[in-house]
Amino acid sequence: QTKPALEFLNVIIMGFIRHEVVGEYSHLFTVHGSDPSLQPYMLLAHIDVVPAPDEGWEVPPFSGLERNGFIYGRGTIDNKNSVMGILQALELLLIRNYIPRRSFFIALGHDEEVMGVNGAQKISALLQARGVQLAFIVDEGSFIFDGFIPGLKNPFAMVSVSEKGLINLMLQVNTTPGHSSAPPKETSIGILAAAVNRLEQTPMPNMFGDGPTKMALQELANEFSFPTNLFLSNMWLFRPLVSRLMERNFVTNALVRTTTALTMFNSGIKVNVIPAVAQAIVDFRIHPAQTVQEVLKLAKDIVADDRVQFHVLNAFDPPPISPYDDQALGYQLLRQTIQSVFPEINIVVPGTCVGNTDSRHYSNLTTGIYLFNPLYLQPQSFRFVHGINERISVQAYERQVKFIFEFIQNADTDPKPVPHLHEL
Repeated sequence: QTKPALEFLNVIIMGFIRHEVVGEYSHLFTVHGSDPSLQPYMLLAHIDVVPAPDEGWEVPPFSGLERNGFIYGRGTIDNKNSVMGILQALELLLIRNYIPRRSFFIALGHDEEVMGVNGAQKISALLQARGVQLAFIVDEGSFIFDGFIPGLKNPFAMVSVSEKGLINLMLQVNTTPGHSSAPPKETSIGILAAAVNRLEQTPMPNMFGDGPTKMALQELANEFSFPTNLFLSNMWLFRPLVSRLMERNFVTNALVRTTTALTMFNSGIKVNVIPAVAQAIVDFRIHPAQTVQEVLKLAKDIVADDRVQFHVLNAFDPPPISPYDDQALGYQLLRQTIQSVFPEINIVVPGTCVGNTDSRHYSNLTTGIYLFNPLYLQPQSFRFVHGINERISVQAYERQVKFIFEFIQNADTDPKPVPHLHEL
């Protein structure tokens, strides 16, 4: 399967485009623009995907088959759509003999799903060693959301200007093993179960008002009916009420606090043996207003049991919030392109990505990191991300290519509507 890929790469490799392989499997393209006075930017995507067993799929998960107007396959939403969309948009521009004014990079990581340390991290280090500084970065992340917020009738585009940090925390309890016929008052499983129950029943603090979520809701206020529009338009008065309302929905709750998810529990070797060790993994997604150390301290205070050991498996702080005012070039270019390619979308708001991307590895190269996937996402389609029968409609993919096609041209101009090659 590598021959067609190499043939495709040959199409886009021209004199002003440089291709490098980094970390054995990641790809870095440098597209040299005609105006060296313009600061370059970067488009990100990742070529790796999560596993996909055959069971339950309507087509083989790695077939890429088209059926009933949809392209099926693992990665069609996360994130081969961006990989191919970027490369195909570039190819279409080259066919038209378009030479960009502003230089840009395309970085395709190969290990985003497993922290990106051999892909994005190495590309970032390479560019830093070369003295590269970027105007902004665009990566996957948020979408055009449709139906996720109760009471909001119309879809809206969210450009994430931050993403959450992470802690994968292992809790462990060690006790003396024994026979189940004469059990002690407390076992390792019981102690640990009580600890994780306290974590689940004690949410992290509500941080509403710290970060872009408050501004996003204010911009969306007029899209709601009464009385919600009144509450959101007068946040100075109704902020505590709005904060509590955000907690009621699991999607909006993730925007206002560090979330706590118990994801793994392991103990026991035999039905009649009291185990010596019990372990649980808790996944914290850290709100941009908090840090790893703050969350760890809160977790220890909630557990409040010295018998429970804390072992940090992975952790990183949330990256800084990127600017999203009128002078933020990357944000304004995205807004302009969204309004051109999706004219039915009236609202573009800043937000926080609750997942993690490769983009955090590039915070040494820029202060402007923006996360947006030019696709509609509905609650019923969200299950396809990392799920069975992951798919993207042909129409949606074509629109994504058009978005990138226009974005590259918009980046060569001031962030305001200008004539360019609309037609593919």
